[in-house]
Amino acid sequence: MESTRLGQHGPRVARLGLGCMGMSDLYGPADRNESIATIHAALDAGITLLDTGDFYGMGHNELLLRDALGGRPRDSVQISVKFGALRGPDGAWNGYDCRPEAVRNFVAYSLKRLGTDYIDIYRPARLDPAVPIEETVGAIADLVKAGYVRHIGLSEVGADTLQRASEVHPISDLQIEYSVISRGIEAAILPTARALGIGITAYGVLSRGLISGHWSQARQGEKDFRGMASPRFQGSNLDNNLALVERMRMLAADLGVTVAQLAIAWAAAQGADIVPLVGARRRDRLQEALGAAALVLQPDDLARLEAIVPPDAAAGERYSPAQMAHLDSEMG
Repeated sequence: MESTRLGQHGPRVARLGLGCMGMSDLYGPADRNESIATIHAALDAGITLLDTGDFYGMGHNELLLRDALGGRPRDSVQISVKFGALRGPDGAWNGYDCRPEAVRNFVAYSLKRLGTDYIDIYRPARLDPAVPIEETVGAIADLVKAGYVRHIGLSEVGADTLQRASEVHPISDLQIEYSVISRGIEAAILPTARALGIGITAYGVLSRGLISGHWSQARQGEKDFRGMASPRFQGSNLDNNLALVERMRMLAADLGVTVAQLAIAWAAAQGADIVPLVGARRRDRLQEALGAAALVLQPDDLARLEAIVPPDAAAGERYSPAQMAHLDSEMG
């Protein structure tokens, strides 16, 4: 698999990364053995970047990664960890804490759960409105100096926050939702990131399965994050969005690929500084996603896709109103 440097300041990674959240949280039950087998298959295929969060399953995901990586050379993989989200024992979301003392606390627990001496990329999951980004990044910079963290990343922040953070310490990458139906970063965030030499790790390239080609009306209302809290999966919004998928399916058929492969390849085609994260929980879904690595969309292909899925074609916000309120990236 081809590789790229994650921004001007980050590590060299494969052109696709693996998002591990769904193996522990939010998308319904997952099979532990299949999850570990999927991580192994991803690594064997050349994927090197594994993305997790200390709050995915309240530590479950980090422990899963520890077990999956056992016996493999530590320097053969890059582990990206998000921190700061506060959860209750019932799974409730209780805000964010990115104070310097909290940063030091969170990293200590992550290192222990992951069974490693260092984290490759460490990032706050969201901007804590009560803590200046300079203080949070400064605290992570201290961890870099101490050797506990290799690179600093950010997640779902806007252009101004990117600029302020980069004045404290070089930022390797911004993790943010970016797909053919979620293109809000293109106006200001992406140009700012590029001007600052900050890479993009794009999550949601399949919009949580919505544009994978595998979702259907029959799944509306499923008891996971999508059916219960994501407006794009609800009511008439879902009808509209699945109609977009059917248009994509026609183009994908012309190209001899699947809808998921088309969507992933679109994200990768937006620049060598963009690394799509695929959230496969099973080996069959991973194998499908890996097929996108060999798909090079030509200008005519991209133009056709733009014509059938214009930038504002999706119906519904990408998160519920309560969650949207925590997105610095959506604040203008």
